[in-house]
Amino acid sequence: MNDRPEQQQRLIGRGAETAVLTRAVEEACAGRPGLLLVEGPAGIGKTALVEHVLRTAGDSCQVLRATGVSWETDLALGVAEQLLRAEGGGPGSVHETGRGLHARWSALQERAPLVVVVDAAHWADAESLRAVYSAVRRMTHERVLALLVARDTSDVLHAPGAPGPVGGAPGPVGGASGPEGAASGRPPRAPGPSDDGSPDHREPSAARLRTLEFLEGLRDDALRLAPFSPADVRDLAQATVGIALTPPAARRLCRHTGGNPRHAGQLLHELPRETWQDWRPELPAPARYAAAVRQRLDRCGAATRSLVETCSVVADETPLAHVAALAGLDDPLPSVDEACAAGLLTAAVGPGRLLLSFAHPLVRAAVLQAIGLTRRAALHEHAAAVARDPGDALAHRVAATTTADGALAAELDRHAAERASAGEWATAADLLVQASRLSTAVAEREDRLLRAVDAMIGAGDVPEAVGFADELESFRPSVLREVVLGYLAIMRGRPAEADAFLTRAFEECDPRLHPDLMARISQRRVLHALARWDGPELVRWARKALELADPTDPSAIESEAVLGLGLAGAGRPQDAVRAYEAAVSRLPGGAQPQRFQLGRGWVDLALDAPESARRRLEAAVPTGYNMGSTRISLWAQGWLARTQFALGVWDEALETVTSAAARLADVQIELARPLVHWTGAQIHALRGDWDLSDQHVNEAAAAPHQYEVMLLPACLARAQVFEARAEYERVLDALSPVCQLPSRESVDEPGFWPWPDVYANALVVTGRLDEADAFLAPHEERAAARGHRSALARLGVARGRLTGARGDIDGARDRFEEALVHLERLPLPYDRARVNFAYGQTLRRAGKRREADTVLHHARDLYVTLGARTYVDRCDRELQAGGVHAPRSGPSLAQLTPQEQAVARLVASGATNKQAAVELYISVKTVQYHLTNVYGKLGLRSRSELAARFREPGTPQ
Repeated sequence: MNDRPEQQQRLIGRGAETAVLTRAVEEACAGRPGLLLVEGPAGIGKTALVEHVLRTAGDSCQVLRATGVSWETDLALGVAEQLLRAEGGGPGSVHETGRGLHARWSALQERAPLVVVVDAAHWADAESLRAVYSAVRRMTHERVLALLVARDTSDVLHAPGAPGPVGGAPGPVGGASGPEGAASGRPPRAPGPSDDGSPDHREPSAARLRTLEFLEGLRDDALRLAPFSPADVRDLAQATVGIALTPPAARRLCRHTGGNPRHAGQLLHELPRETWQDWRPELPAPARYAAAVRQRLDRCGAATRSLVETCSVVADETPLAHVAALAGLDDPLPSVDEACAAGLLTAAVGPGRLLLSFAHPLVRAAVLQAIGLTRRAALHEHAAAVARDPGDALAHRVAATTTADGALAAELDRHAAERASAGEWATAADLLVQASRLSTAVAEREDRLLRAVDAMIGAGDVPEAVGFADELESFRPSVLREVVLGYLAIMRGRPAEADAFLTRAFEECDPRLHPDLMARISQRRVLHALARWDGPELVRWARKALELADPTDPSAIESEAVLGLGLAGAGRPQDAVRAYEAAVSRLPGGAQPQRFQLGRGWVDLALDAPESARRRLEAAVPTGYNMGSTRISLWAQGWLARTQFALGVWDEALETVTSAAARLADVQIELARPLVHWTGAQIHALRGDWDLSDQHVNEAAAAPHQYEVMLLPACLARAQVFEARAEYERVLDALSPVCQLPSRESVDEPGFWPWPDVYANALVVTGRLDEADAFLAPHEERAAARGHRSALARLGVARGRLTGARGDIDGARDRFEEALVHLERLPLPYDRARVNFAYGQTLRRAGKRREADTVLHHARDLYVTLGARTYVDRCDRELQAGGVHAPRSGPSLAQLTPQEQAVARLVASGATNKQAAVELYISVKTVQYHLTNVYGKLGLRSRSELAARFREPGTPQ
């Protein structure tokens, strides 16, 4: 039995799959029989998942098991015989066997629900699988679930297999021990031919093909286990060997093993712990996997072996002609065929070329391990000599070098400068780390590593940069060190720390001797001011950076890209647009336009041009083709999600948030985290998905001591969720940190951070009318001075409510109508719905029920289109309270007025008098008055009796 009970509570990385399989078991227990294929590559944790769910079910289910083995695939009804053995009768035809299985399972499920598990179903005979399928099809209400646990077809026919457990193999937390994962306390099945870790490349028999064809027919509804994510790999390392992997180390291990928990677990056990602290260690294949691959390679001819070994030192998808030339093969096709048949290589044939790749990263690692160091160096030297790309040649020369080499380090440094000038920060960072390690002088080694970390941050790989932080701290003090550590502090959301580093750097740098360093300090100050959301300061440092830097330098280009943001944030929107238009003609190629697209797209959104913003921000998201920055891409995704929210394409916005959140978890750029999750929190709240909304709110959280561009979206996310819940006192609490900011000039600039209208609206709804009036006035003046239409419309919501609350319904009507006019030519459906909702509430409270009914229906229609279920329900309650088109109530409620019915429903659902008052936009005294009437008319004495009356069958809800 498993000796780690605390690890049985959760299968790492399998939360979603556990939920799906658990639901299937529950359905069967409820009398809905079914058959489910659970599939994935060897070692992915299929059996671990099944055993975990069955252990969780405990004694509530019976389990009947059978296992396929490779040498019985041709034995018709062999697996079915295992399932019938207890009855003492052998199988007959598929039809008879299916009837027999049905009879047996029907009898067994009378005692308790039955789960039938066919493990290694890819080795089972097709006749048995058909009989199992037939048995399940005959069932109507039997409590039976049949689970077929199998490798997927591509894994069975082509992909690398996986070794069985070895000493110290991971337990069930990784989903990868036992025959497929967790130790289950039952006899392990006999190993199949490929269980040693080798690729299963044998030609399948006719019987095997029938089995695979049958499984293929179940694939549409199969439960397929996904590879582990880097976060899952980190959990696996901590749980199984007690190693706290850094995010970069987890990424490398995940990529190296294809996210396979068995392979990852074996390497975690086999390699020394210090391996995971190194930068880009050369990871091997697990021992048994490597041995199996070497056996395959040893069976190949000399030419094929030479071809495969040459492939191991060049990149995947290298053209055959290049590999053949390096291997010295005049006729390489026979060797390609042999290597592919052995499951070592794959070949992609296209017009005029054939590209070679390894079947799996671990196959490459195993082949590379088998090559002696002398031969490996010779292969790299030969590859360097014939490489056409300078970067490829340098990479091969580095791989062939085992000692410090100052000349090679200098070449790497020069090539890194070329890549950095094109904005390819990730490539530049890798080259500089290599140059640092090959440097012979301490000063050069430190300087190159500092610049490498600076490039890592520029690329957005903060975890990788953090891994070097302690080493940088140990370096002798220098201006460059302060600049790099300040840059890292900005990305980690630490303004005080960043300010201290950058101030020291500025004070110690002589601009006459080091103009390039002063330009870099100024550019970091630009980012610091941007994160502070201080428009004038941003403009000041951007202009200084542009004065000092070479106009073609990436830091100068980035400063110019955000100069427009600073101008717009400083209340000079026309100057911002002119600055972007003047700069666009000077844009270089490569990755640099990404920065301009982000800055201009952000400004476009703020200036009421969301459609233009969407185009620009979408162009700033990709990072692959032009080697763009992940940091810039994340900001672009954050503002793209806001743009998609504004345009009403909320499903697209949630897709953007999901993509950005996954990337953010990997690169850990704290500065962008709240922005990314803000939109997710708001949309899920408006749709009534409260658990998801709360998750995003928690992810978006920021403290008052962090940067303003973190605090603002964090506060807005909380406030807008509370607004959706009609908890307006908490809206005010959520936005109080914004009110307390020492400087709000740029924060209050219309269009960028839509907080004033949310705050003012909450003040009005909570009855703080004079305070709301005083708060609104300067914001309205600023929005009017800028001619900012959407800001005027949003503020008009609060002004209209305020005017109505003071008894001036005609004035309120004018304010709401003006707000709608401001939105007339803007594609902002949510804002239009919000104006109509507040307008309708105000009219209804003033007794203008028919007019309110029309306006509220407009709001409701817009909310329905957006999928904002929360506000659809609130509109329905408002419409019911108005009573113009109220549905007929049941006899027991017919004597209540529409307003009394609305109050009764809210109180019956658990709302307090205060909550009901806020929801219906009436006073607490009015709620109490209506509630007293409800009790009297219905003959009730308490809230619990009222709730019980609404639970009665036939009572309209």
